[in-house]
Amino acid sequence: MKARIKWIEESSFVGQSGSGHTVVMDGPPESGGRNLGIRPMEMLLLGIGGCTAFDVIQILKKSRQSATDCIVEITANRAETIPRVFTHIHIHYKIFGHSLKEHHVKRAIMLSSEKYCSASIMLGKVTSISHAYEIIESS
Repeated sequence: MKARIKWIEESSFVGQSGSGHTVVMDGPPESGGRNLGIRPMEMLLLGIGGCTAFDVIQILKKSRQSATDCIVEITANRAETIPRVFTHIHIHYKIFGHSLKEHHVKRAIMLSSEKYCSASIMLGKVTSISHAYEIIESS
């Protein structure tokens, strides 16, 4: 995998993934940014959320579960002093579907967090990560 980051101005950067997609990153005004894009540490949370959501949906599909939506909400605590690393990450899954079996949802989350989600596994080596879920019947 490759990525390229180019400085635009002040605290603004454009990141380009190896697959050619781009994202604007910027800092907060108090750090010289203009609030034009996502913060780099927020990108880490989006990465872990996207990685685990992808896994969970794929695992549920293979389990023949009829998931219709998946929302992953992540909250994280950061250290007060520099480096302001994540001290805890909490991942809350909202899985929507028809007659979803709880054991399949629980298994999908466990497999993602312990076997498949590279981002979760990597970050889990340096901070604590907790998980919770809701199963919501689709109308």
